Amino acid sequence: MSRRFLFLSAMMVVGLGLVSPLHAQEAAATAGRVEIVRWSIITAGFALAIAASFGAMAQGKGVSAAVEGIARNPSAAGEIRGNLILGLVLIESLVIYVLLISLILFFVKPFPS
Repeated sequence: MSRRFLFLSAMMVVGLGLVSPLHAQEAAATAGRVEIVRWSIITAGFALAIAASFGAMAQGKGVSAAVEGIARNPSAAGEIRGNLILGLVLIESLVIYVLLISLILFFVKPFPS
């Protein structure tokens, strides 16, 4: 047997093992609803923190590389600046998408009863 097949079958077993407890407690669904909402808010907060931190690091690295490129070749400053702004906009849009999803999870009832 190949390693890939063994890895995929092990992942399927782990996945089924994680999904099976979801069907075990249907009687306590109302009490579990509060926990689901609480964990969705916590998860949204962590997702926003991670996205903002990695977005800031990526923007810092992009600006650093652009400044270094302009220092090496000042005649290409206009082209480098345009690509830098496009890159910064795309990085920031990813963080804004995470912010939007986090706000939806914060203020909209994500799991109706």
